[in-house]
Amino acid sequence: MITSLFRKSTPINYSLVVILLLVFFSLIQFEENSVVSNTLSIVYKISMLTVLIASLFIVNFIAKKNGLTKNSSYPILFFILLLGLFPTIFKSPNLIFANFFLLLAYRRLASLQNLNAIKQKLFDASLWICVAALFHFWCILFLFLVYISIIFHASRDYRNWIIPFVALFTTITIFILVALVFDSSWISYLIETTKTNFQLDYFTNNIQNVALSIYVVLSLYFVFSMVFTLSNKPMILQASYKKMIFGFFIGVIVFLISINKSNAMLVFTFLPLSILCTNNIEYSQNKTYQEIVLSLFILAGFFSYFSQL
Repeated sequence: MITSLFRKSTPINYSLVVILLLVFFSLIQFEENSVVSNTLSIVYKISMLTVLIASLFIVNFIAKKNGLTKNSSYPILFFILLLGLFPTIFKSPNLIFANFFLLLAYRRLASLQNLNAIKQKLFDASLWICVAALFHFWCILFLFLVYISIIFHASRDYRNWIIPFVALFTTITIFILVALVFDSSWISYLIETTKTNFQLDYFTNNIQNVALSIYVVLSLYFVFSMVFTLSNKPMILQASYKKMIFGFFIGVIVFLISINKSNAMLVFTFLPLSILCTNNIEYSQNKTYQEIVLSLFILAGFFSYFSQL
């Protein structure tokens, strides 16, 4: 029944997912110490919500436009359920904005499979990743995904290998100029975030530990399911799926090395994981299996979210 509802992309499905996002976001804002107190705060939270909604549609665009999934609503459903696993994301504007710019980068990298305007796409993707790094520095590691994409699609032209450095230099130059004009403390703040922390000692309650455990189990299952079945996918899509797998592991590394660590930092893995989850159930011919997987995912998302309110 659940799989039948989201098997197609319809306005009703989109509305249900957006409503679910609104509920998740709103309940967190009414939590203690997170109450809207003034006009500026309202504008700020509306901006966060707008970016989250835009992120849903970018996820949908990446999955459908590049043929990574069939014509279903599963990608955005999985994306919002993964957000529900770690509700602190809804109180983390830097992570929300950083992930949004990474999604824009993924959009350009995924479209490389048609081999049109390669240099422009590589520059755009690199630039968006550098912008994301201004909100969360270690997102800069996603530049490795750009080079992986170059290896897959355009390694013969040496100029392509230079493009990420051009984007990085452009971003640094503009950022320094803007910071010097408005607030030079932005520079010292960014430098401070370049530190690393490999310890997993940030848990404040057992529910966070449970949520992370659920995430690890789901991730291992869906990622390695794709790894072992990749050779069965259409040849034209294999490079795109490989980029999703690499993107997932880069996101995990960003989480592992970041300072001020929290489960919310796993948001950088949500796009590739959503696509891998969708692919898993779409290509299964067993409807019972599809229903069980989707039901367990929904239960996990709701349980984790409401347990952490």
